[in-house]
Amino acid sequence: MSPSHDVDPAARLRAAGLRVTAPRLAVLTALDGAPHSTADDIAARVREALGSVSTQAIYDVLRACVTAGLVRRIEPAGSSARYETRIDDNHHHLVCRGCGRVTDVDCVVGAAPCLHPVGVDDGFTVDEAEVVFWGTCSDCRARQQISFHQQEEFAE
Repeated sequence: MSPSHDVDPAARLRAAGLRVTAPRLAVLTALDGAPHSTADDIAARVREALGSVSTQAIYDVLRACVTAGLVRRIEPAGSSARYETRIDDNHHHLVCRGCGRVTDVDCVVGAAPCLHPVGVDDGFTVDEAEVVFWGTCSDCRARQQISFHQQEEFAE
């Protein structure tokens, strides 16, 4: 299956039964170009494209797109909600503890939902597993090493 962002944003909106509006097109375009964006990041990009758009309008578009299945909302612990248009699979995320950068990680085991709870048989059908891996990205590790070496030089 091809990534959803390979399809024209207007076609995605129509296929989901949503009206095609300038704010909706701008939000999907912003997310296609910068996955894992916060609502504030998206609002800034939309305003660059369209001029004045209220923050509430951005949240309304995001809510409609999440409800329609065009956008996925993720909310790593202690972080603002992030949005992405990669919805065709059940991938996971790696979050940097230093800068908050989010990176997609394909399913660890098998096909979606790729993780099944063991010993749970109370009528649930698992359709998605959300896993967040935490670590430190290479940029933050490099900054930490530079800072450590600067502290050593200062102490000498």
